[in-house]
Amino acid sequence: MTKLVSDKFKLLELLTAFALCFFSVAIATAQSLPARPATSPTPPVAKEDDELIRIDTELVNIDVRVVDRNGRPINNLQQRDFQVLEDNEPQQIEFFSKSEVPTNYSLVVDNSGSLRQQLEKVIEASKIIVGTNKPDDETSIIRFVSRDKISVEQEFTSNKNDLADALDNFYIEGGQTAVRDAVYLAAQRLQEYEKSGRFDDRKRRALILVTDGEDRDSYYSEAQLFEMLREANIQIYVVGFINELSKDSGFIRKSEQSKAKSFLERLAKETGGKSYFPGTVTELPTIARDISSELRTQYSIGYVPSKKNDGTYRNIKVVVADGPNKEKRIAVTRSGRNAARQSPASSASATPPSKSNR
Repeated sequence: MTKLVSDKFKLLELLTAFALCFFSVAIATAQSLPARPATSPTPPVAKEDDELIRIDTELVNIDVRVVDRNGRPINNLQQRDFQVLEDNEPQQIEFFSKSEVPTNYSLVVDNSGSLRQQLEKVIEASKIIVGTNKPDDETSIIRFVSRDKISVEQEFTSNKNDLADALDNFYIEGGQTAVRDAVYLAAQRLQEYEKSGRFDDRKRRALILVTDGEDRDSYYSEAQLFEMLREANIQIYVVGFINELSKDSGFIRKSEQSKAKSFLERLAKETGGKSYFPGTVTELPTIARDISSELRTQYSIGYVPSKKNDGTYRNIKVVVADGPNKEKRIAVTRSGRNAARQSPASSASATPPSKSNR
């Protein structure tokens, strides 16, 4: 019993000695370490500069026709033959195609009394144009007289029979001709159709306008019309029957014929289209075939503007290298565009003229 107690005391002494040794080492180690700061450092705060910044880019698409000095199309060019200038600054071409692409276009036909003698041939020529449609082309038919008589006779379709039926329903009607309104609303509908999701963005966009060009009662002014057309990539082909308009002019007033021709030529030129002024209705079949060919023998070019989007108007010019023996090549395209804005400001739109949809 005495021996057992003695052994317990010896074990206790050993444990005590071990504990003292451990604490001595721990204290020495703690004294050799650097002092801990009283407060923890504040974690870094993310700067606003680290946030994602979105930069909007805008691919500008232009359709270009190239002709020689005699107006004959040139269809064998390569991308290296073209240079695109925006406000006289060279642009980098990002997309180029010379293949035939589908076309969406509207036939916009004047049915006012001034076209009474030509209507039958106009319908015939329109059917020639429609008859050349490719399977992926889509066409709408719009008839107009005055601002309150603008009607969609046929919505966009690739069905040639439906288009021919709509043309057969044309008839002459009295009223104050509203050419500007008809073009404005036709271009607007083409844009709306594009935004509907049923429109293939590879397609070209065009209007074929048949009229005498004399505007008597449009709601939209020329300035409003051309401002809208600068936003839209739509070519306009014009068949102008101006011969019956008066050639008499005053000291400060253009003649009706001169004024109409000037307006129609500007419509075609600024949108990269083409104007025709037939002397007789017998020329219409040839004009119809020419328009059909012009719509499909073009070059598609896309570029990202070198200047940022600021909502300003930009002049567009396409230069084509001369051909063999210094053959002059002339590029025809739209004359300019309104650049998009980074943060578009909302603006109230004017009330459009009334129109009826069939």
